[in-house]
Amino acid sequence: MIKQSYLLLRRQTASSGQTPLLSNRFLLSIIFLVTSFSSIAQDTTRIKLLFVGDIMQHDSNIAGAYNPVTKKYDYSACFEYVAPILRLADLAIANLELTLAGPPYKGYPQFSAPDALAVELKRSGIDVLVTANNHCVDRRRKGLERTIDVLDSLGFQHTGTFKDSIARATTYPLIIEKDGFQFSLLNYTYGTNGIPISKPNIVNLIDTVVLKIDLAKAREQQSDAIIVFLHWGLEYQSLPSKDQKTVAALCLREGAKLVIGSHPHVLQPMVWNKEADQVIVYSLGNFVSGQRPRYRDGGAMFWVELQKVKQDSIATTSVKNAEYELEWVQKTGSKPDFVSFPFRYFEGDTLLVKNKASQDAFMLFAKDSRTLLNKHNINVKELIHKKSDTLIYSIRLAVNELDSTQLADPILNFYRVEKVEFENSTTFMLGTFYELELARQALVDLQTKTSIGPARIVRRVDLERSKQRR
Repeated sequence: MIKQSYLLLRRQTASSGQTPLLSNRFLLSIIFLVTSFSSIAQDTTRIKLLFVGDIMQHDSNIAGAYNPVTKKYDYSACFEYVAPILRLADLAIANLELTLAGPPYKGYPQFSAPDALAVELKRSGIDVLVTANNHCVDRRRKGLERTIDVLDSLGFQHTGTFKDSIARATTYPLIIEKDGFQFSLLNYTYGTNGIPISKPNIVNLIDTVVLKIDLAKAREQQSDAIIVFLHWGLEYQSLPSKDQKTVAALCLREGAKLVIGSHPHVLQPMVWNKEADQVIVYSLGNFVSGQRPRYRDGGAMFWVELQKVKQDSIATTSVKNAEYELEWVQKTGSKPDFVSFPFRYFEGDTLLVKNKASQDAFMLFAKDSRTLLNKHNINVKELIHKKSDTLIYSIRLAVNELDSTQLADPILNFYRVEKVEFENSTTFMLGTFYELELARQALVDLQTKTSIGPARIVRRVDLERSKQRR
């Protein structure tokens, strides 16, 4: 191509009467620019991963989800407020610390949760579940295998436990593909509470020899990043143990870019080593559980943004950003019970966190968590939601009046409805959203869970301008 362009320009300059020296210099400059641009051409893509902590179901959680009228379990309210955030992630990964072994449903010490929990996790936006933990064989072989079957039926990708050695050999390390990225996911647990693993089932146990072998296989997959999710550490301890640090260092030496931890049921520090381009999260705490003591009634959702630069068929993936946000689980004692509240939207809210005891626990969890993470985190800060006047949205309802029944609707109470003057008329506006995707999710909730009727998303700045014009 360059040679053809060169000959064409030679003919053009010759016919124009230019001197050969000037023509040659001009042509050489063109060739240099063409080759320079071709060498620096690159393709840059990004992806946002979201990791959440332990998903557990104690007896109180199971009872709180049971509807005595329908005689069914309903978890929709439990994740209603965090679901829009989960769905913002390109890939959301969580630790399933229980079995889906069928009835009788039971919490501690040998967990079996209703399938409805997994259904709601999928609907809420969880894409991948790791299953190697100290409760994965609570119901022995039947529980382990039925859990795998249920997750498969719902379309989850999962890893950590396997029906047999063939299943492990053909699916491990798990390859996850999303938006042009490919990840190798590995998952291990320190043990199974002394319960033997039934043959031919396999549970990945933390063993340094096995870890090295598996990480070598992961490197051979040549994925964009290796992620190791470990069930480890000491319960209820806010700082990582010596063993955690040793195993994390091994994983990072052997090629892991992200090491994510679970099991302590409390938060532990997060480290982003920018020079090495590696991240460690020692524990994300509880995403949902029945545990109510201090430090255990919530957790963190951990965001990692990865960037891939492809140049001359060579791709390099690096950590572009790492941050966390807090979430707290409220026990109301009424249905729905055990509802998760993300701090970035509801901190300081006195409507959703309804009583003083809950408000105090909510704020104590925030204080404890920030004290710990501000002191011990390295290069990982809390995600602070930025408010921009030009990027605030609401949902405009196509009604002029709402009756008392409609005003009492849970969806309208949650998002908050206000009567306003807009576009020379009186109407109702639902919610204030700082991300368009959250407004879209709220619109889906409104249209599928209420009888309000038509509605559309509008910018709040348009609303304010309308008020000013009046």
